[in-house]
Amino acid sequence: MPDFTSALYLGLTHGHGSLKPWSQLTTGRPAALGFSREAADLECALADFLGCGAVAIGPSTFHLFWDLFDMFADKDIAVHVDSGAYPIARWAVGSVCARGAPQLMFRSHDRNALQASLARRPAGSRPLVLVDGLNPLTGQPAPLPDYLDLVRRMKGWLVLDDTQAIGIFGKNPCCDRPLGSGGAGTPAWFGLSDARLIRVASLAKGFGVPLALIGGSRAFIERFKAMSKTRVHCSPPSQADLAATRRALIVNSRHGETLRRRLIQVISLFRQGLSRLGLTAGGGYFPVQTLILPGCISAARLHTALECLGVATVLHRARRGGQALVSFVLNAGHRFADIEAGLAALSMLITSRTRQKPAMLIQE
Repeated sequence: MPDFTSALYLGLTHGHGSLKPWSQLTTGRPAALGFSREAADLECALADFLGCGAVAIGPSTFHLFWDLFDMFADKDIAVHVDSGAYPIARWAVGSVCARGAPQLMFRSHDRNALQASLARRPAGSRPLVLVDGLNPLTGQPAPLPDYLDLVRRMKGWLVLDDTQAIGIFGKNPCCDRPLGSGGAGTPAWFGLSDARLIRVASLAKGFGVPLALIGGSRAFIERFKAMSKTRVHCSPPSQADLAATRRALIVNSRHGETLRRRLIQVISLFRQGLSRLGLTAGGGYFPVQTLILPGCISAARLHTALECLGVATVLHRARRGGQALVSFVLNAGHRFADIEAGLAALSMLITSRTRQKPAMLIQE
């Protein structure tokens, strides 16, 4: 059964036999009482990978976002939230707004909308702008250089959730390498480095590891560690997570470009096949390929029909209460035969003949 539901974009799975052994799974100590040498070395390696001053790791982006926004709770700030920001970060924003910080929403990936939002902030406050680095529905990165320029002028901070792009987007994109190289995310894709840029990301997608990081200037990360509450009250990442992250960095260094080329081949094959069926998808060269369906076809019924044919896809909404969508989530581990099977199932359900009068099982 072809499975198009996994966000392990590079196909990294880290079976236990591939990892360096550990003597115990966890230390039983919170991170505030001291990280292991392995964890400290890993943070340095991740900072080198991202090209930023320093990195702190945590069990999840929720832990890191919670601490990050808590750091700013007593400052005179206004939080500006891109409407496409992922819910995990928004939950953490709620904690600081509950203590009086104003929250202003602006249209996703729109420089002018952010500029207008900044103009509405209370006098004297400094902006804290939250944005996802990449929109998985379109495959387009946020206009980070424009955002950073606006934030820098007002002595604020740009908080970037780059989970979708880590391992996928990288430096020096070109026609032959639309994703760039290296996999260090959207700042690398744009060639950005700035002390006012704070990046948070989970490694669970591109690198296949349930571990998160926050990166910024060395001074900022030292302050973050000193003020973090989850490093006092929560367990640090396990030794298994550390071992898998070390392996992911090694695999990315040795084979990352090959995996990203393979991913592009898989995506191109899928998009070409859709074109032959008279269909299109959003997502560009990003692994999440969201079908753009004729209005007469029900996304929910199509999803069910594909499942009956042995093809697993993702049924979701663009945003809360929005239109139902069907996405094929592709990865470098997919065989060309998997792609052909998925396309064959679509062909059975949606053809040039049935687009005008689709089969009853997928009609609205």
